[in-house]
Amino acid sequence: MKKPLVGALFAVLLLGAGVAPATASTGHEAASPTAVKEKVRPKAVNFAGTVALSNCSGSVVRTPDSQPGDHALVLSNGHCMESGFPGPGEVVFDQPSTRSFTLLNASGSGVGTLRASKIAYGTMTDTDISVYELTSTYAQIESSYGIKALELNTAHPVQGTAITVVSGYWKRTYACNVDGFVYRLKEGEWTWKDSVRYTSACQTIGGTSGSPVIDNATGKVVAVNNTGNEDGQECTDNNPCEVDESGNVTVREGINYAQETYGIVPCIGTGNKFDLDRAGCALPKP
Repeated sequence: MKKPLVGALFAVLLLGAGVAPATASTGHEAASPTAVKEKVRPKAVNFAGTVALSNCSGSVVRTPDSQPGDHALVLSNGHCMESGFPGPGEVVFDQPSTRSFTLLNASGSGVGTLRASKIAYGTMTDTDISVYELTSTYAQIESSYGIKALELNTAHPVQGTAITVVSGYWKRTYACNVDGFVYRLKEGEWTWKDSVRYTSACQTIGGTSGSPVIDNATGKVVAVNNTGNEDGQECTDNNPCEVDESGNVTVREGINYAQETYGIVPCIGTGNKFDLDRAGCALPKP
């Protein structure tokens, strides 16, 4: 995992010289040869709607069916939850939380504090996500700060897509492409399914955990950043390995990964509430 940070001030002093914002990709790398009638201009990727946690990054997100009066949701990693890493097979569902989040505007400045009412869903089994329900509605956030939630894409990511990882913790972006997908990604005790592998340009660091991975062409969230192989070790903590359908193991030192988010959408129903029994919902159950 991209380790949650506890010595934030020390980390800023240590790494501050190397965290100037990177330039987001234009998206031309993923242009489709069939899109010849009209040139689609990629949306500008910025920090609006992202949040900084005490130890990680995150974003205010919505589904296509979320309503302005619904209580807003914040997406991050399961390993970023204040309760600590959930064990293999463990699912946190509908648990009270008063966690706070610093909301960022387009330029990366903090404009306000949002507060959770509960952890709606969290796990490190099959995926690595946490979703907090806030005390504020989408309409209240937009009215107070002029910031809209990022929309979760409903389809599986596509190889070659130009993406940007947007870290609210560091106020830094990382631009690269979707290099491919990993059948099983194993790290220590945990196993994740169908993970996104970045091309080498996305050299994410500790504190970027939970960052939204945004499709440059649509501006929608396609994944959530969560880990990378730091030392070339095989399947150990902070050194995930790739396992294919035949059980063959591949180690890619210096390569980073994310967990797809399209599978979250079918699990959110009326009123922005998680319903793990909804048709199409395949998230692990408690």
